[in-house]
Amino acid sequence: MKVMTALFNPTDAVDRARALKEAGASGVFTFEGPHDVFTPLALATAVDGLDIMSNVAIALPRNPIQLAHQANDLQLLSEGRFILGLGTQVRAQIEKRYGAEFDRPVERMKEMVGALRAIFATWHSGERLDFRGEYYRHTLMTPTFVPGPNPYGPPPIYLGALGPRLTRATAEVADGLLVMPFGSKRFLHGTTLPAVRAGLAAAGRGEDDFEVVPEIIVSVASGTGSDDDHASTRILLAFYGSTPAYRPVLDAHGWGDLQPELNAMSKQGRWQEMAGLIDDEMLHTIAACGTPAEIAAHIRDRVDGVSDRICLYQPGPIDVEPLAEIVDALSGDTPSDGAR
Repeated sequence: MKVMTALFNPTDAVDRARALKEAGASGVFTFEGPHDVFTPLALATAVDGLDIMSNVAIALPRNPIQLAHQANDLQLLSEGRFILGLGTQVRAQIEKRYGAEFDRPVERMKEMVGALRAIFATWHSGERLDFRGEYYRHTLMTPTFVPGPNPYGPPPIYLGALGPRLTRATAEVADGLLVMPFGSKRFLHGTTLPAVRAGLAAAGRGEDDFEVVPEIIVSVASGTGSDDDHASTRILLAFYGSTPAYRPVLDAHGWGDLQPELNAMSKQGRWQEMAGLIDDEMLHTIAACGTPAEIAAHIRDRVDGVSDRICLYQPGPIDVEPLAEIVDALSGDTPSDGAR
């Protein structure tokens, strides 16, 4: 199984990427957090043979031309090992933090993918750029701005999705789905995969044309038996759970009423109290917790038959030693212990 995990900081991106590769990671990804999503990936291309992915770059505030240039350059630097992962984010973040429009995000995202493909095709073939959509219009590409054909081909485009409409749309137009980390085995198999199959069928595509990449929150126990082993993970789950867009995951387990309570507390800055509402059942259902062997068992149980690539999320940088143990355990033949 291919295991990808996160780079957090551009200042140590090369050393961190090298250490993660030595621990057995097949690739690294970045997310749109306190640092630029693309800069650490450009630095990580110094580590030979490592896959790199934006997971995710927020698409709606960006322009397709800008994204196409960034993605094309990273595909060149990585020698064809880059995946352009894009996401919509939620309305409050797009409108209040980015100052951009959020209306009809599914339709905007589908059109964004179409615009990117048109731009890549123009750079590859030299044909005239003529993309005319409802949200994006690209009809000029003079030679000064053409990088020419990429020897590794255009980078694949994956979309992060949780809701059934965006998940279905992703299967219709993208190369892969990044399954959001706030999830569970029940939600993956009961909600996400049926939407993927519907999207593929609508587009006349086969499963071989599309990759599903589960993203799973991991929380490694310290081995001391401390009640604080998973404190930061509970805070992370409380943050996700407070967001209305993630309520369907809670609803799948009968926990939906917790979402508005967490949301109200988040607006009051009561983060520690919110974490106290994430009980052990919820913690171990959504996150893979415990020893590296227990984490690997949870992951195998959740993604069996779904994918041979996963992304490990964590509240902060995972230590190299337990990462290596998780990778080793995932490559073994130890049967699942029935993780949720």
